Amino acid sequence: QVSLVEFGGGLAQAGDSLRLSCVASGIRFSTYDMAWIRQAPGKEREFVGANNPTLSNTRYADSVMGRFTISRDNDKNTLFLQMNNLKPDDTGVYFCAARPSGPSLATMFDRHLYGTWGQGTQVTVTS
Repeated sequence: QVSLVEFGGGLAQAGDSLRLSCVASGIRFSTYDMAWIRQAPGKEREFVGANNPTLSNTRYADSVMGRFTISRDNDKNTLFLQMNNLKPDDTGVYFCAARPSGPSLATMFDRHLYGTWGQGTQVTVTS
């Protein structure tokens, strides 16, 4: 059975750091694009960033560029999101998502192409 489980959310103050983890099971993790998507209260889901292992490429949303870093440990089937210099606008539920990897970066930020999602973990940043 395929599943993604996120860990590491919580309460932080502006300027703090948090590290989220997403543990995958039931998929050949090293062959999957992995993404972080967040949803703020009352807003649509937005991509934070995504990693394509086929092309060894990681892309980020402009809003988190330079502050957030995505990494993965294929031996442990785990995706990470290191979040530094957090801002109140980073508040939301953070989801990880997976799709089979391929030789194209054009659709990395199309959430409709990610068929497997975790349940999400809440991140709250206060000013």
